[in-house]
Amino acid sequence: MEYEHVLTDDPAPYVRRVTLNRPEKRNAMHAPLRADILAALREADADPGVRVTIVRGAGKCFSAGYDLTPGISAEDKGRGGQGPGAFQRDVVDGWTGIWDLAKPVVAQVHGHCLAGGSELATGCDLVYVAEDALIGYPAVRFGVPDMQYHAWLLGMRRAMELVLTGDSMTGLEAVESGFANRAFPAASLDGDVLAMAERVARIPPDVLQLNKRTVHRAMEHMGLRGALRAGTEACALATHTEGFRAFMEAAGEGGLTKALSARDGAFGDGRTAAG
Repeated sequence: MEYEHVLTDDPAPYVRRVTLNRPEKRNAMHAPLRADILAALREADADPGVRVTIVRGAGKCFSAGYDLTPGISAEDKGRGGQGPGAFQRDVVDGWTGIWDLAKPVVAQVHGHCLAGGSELATGCDLVYVAEDALIGYPAVRFGVPDMQYHAWLLGMRRAMELVLTGDSMTGLEAVESGFANRAFPAASLDGDVLAMAERVARIPPDVLQLNKRTVHRAMEHMGLRGALRAGTEACALATHTEGFRAFMEAAGEGGLTKALSARDGAFGDGRTAAG
């Protein structure tokens, strides 16, 4: 298939690669990009010549999160008229739906992997990161996460610190904290992740798919998906807070870049550090 917002290639036998292709927007995700990502993953899942799929970002980073640019239509943001909390339910269902695919999906993370970008990575089965990647949820400085994976992957104390500060982890810290499997030098990330995907693809595909399911079924029994879905209601409620409204009004009046710089200025990171 042809996609508008992702590129696909087959860099090795049995390996499909899906590349987010909005580098001029730091791969910020609007509804068309999210739709292309999920469609490309489903296509790979149905292809008998594919055993494992890699998801990565073009340009400087994996993804800066959801596209908050003022002026984008509600439909392009994915915030159409489906009632309160529709966007939050949609994105959480989309990313956790990756767990329901038969074949493993690998996130290859470099540069910034923020907010919605970290949700996409969380939905993948394996996560490999550049050592200097920056992974976090700075959006907690004005709202509540759509997909509240933090406590499940990082444990209560580390999760609490990250959701109360909006600070980011480096790739090395993400591995230490349990968010990612391994970290590699940025310069060799493509090759190192491809080597891991090829290693996974050596397993007979029927066995591989059953083993993926065993892990996800165990997490289901522990309540992971139910907890994530419960969190969407808190996220939807947060859109009615004064802090959230103030940030969105500032973005609309002075532009998103200025609003992000004001948000992160006191912390000395995020947009302030990225420029």
